[in-house]
Amino acid sequence: MVIVILVILAVAAVIFFTGIRIVRPTHRGLVETLGKYTRFARPGFNWIIPKIQEMYLVNITEQMVDAEPQVIITNDNLNAVVDAQIYFRVRDKEEDVKAAAYKVNDYYTQIVSLARTTLRNIIGTMSLRSANSERGRINKDLLETLERETGSWGVDIIRAELKEIEPPMDVQETMNKVVKAENEKMAAVDFAAARETQADGLKRAEIKRAEAVKRGRILEAEGEAQAIRIVGQAANKYFNGDAQLYKNLQTIEKTLKDNSKFVIPEGAKLVNLVGDMAGIAPLTREIEAK
Repeated sequence: MVIVILVILAVAAVIFFTGIRIVRPTHRGLVETLGKYTRFARPGFNWIIPKIQEMYLVNITEQMVDAEPQVIITNDNLNAVVDAQIYFRVRDKEEDVKAAAYKVNDYYTQIVSLARTTLRNIIGTMSLRSANSERGRINKDLLETLERETGSWGVDIIRAELKEIEPPMDVQETMNKVVKAENEKMAAVDFAAARETQADGLKRAEIKRAEAVKRGRILEAEGEAQAIRIVGQAANKYFNGDAQLYKNLQTIEKTLKDNSKFVIPEGAKLVNLVGDMAGIAPLTREIEAK
């Protein structure tokens, strides 16, 4: 009896330890009994009946799948090598884990296939230039399509990112030349605008300088006119209206000061000549005698 009991205990221990299953926090388990789903296994210690029950683990962490490079013909009949990356995770609820395991054969492979097909549909309607410049739109359309198609799989599509769009080598060289030409054109426009601004600044400076000279001359003329007016008033007051005579004397003084040259007629007296210039009658011998 003791031997029988020991054998039974040994068999029970073997069965017990064989049926132990430890589920990590990164997974959820689905327990099947004779091929039929029976219960949901959460993280921690779990036990199943060996040979009768099976536990299938499902990863619920965020995963990345590469859609793999493929050649896509764009709307302008150019071949482009396109690659994308999809980030997803299985939701941790029991119904979602069951859906990921039972409603889709292999969600990993099918997400890749769906992403490749969606990319062909999106980029096939765009030109190569548009596809390169509108990556954000492609990512958005790809994400929306994947979310809609995988909604019943218990899977969340977190983000979809277009990894690369590589045109053929000859097309790439042509595009580089176009970009270079556009950059050179922009640089030329900027240089012309700078020169125009500089010329405009110089023009404004010349205008201001001319206006300043003009204003100075006006002020100088106004000053001279005012001085003449004041002198005339003084002459009228102190020289009995001989302001013109005083002005003539000033003119002679300025002329002689500037070392101007005069031709004196033969036999003319210098004093009488200066008098004639100033409008003064020649001095007579009677005045000299006085």
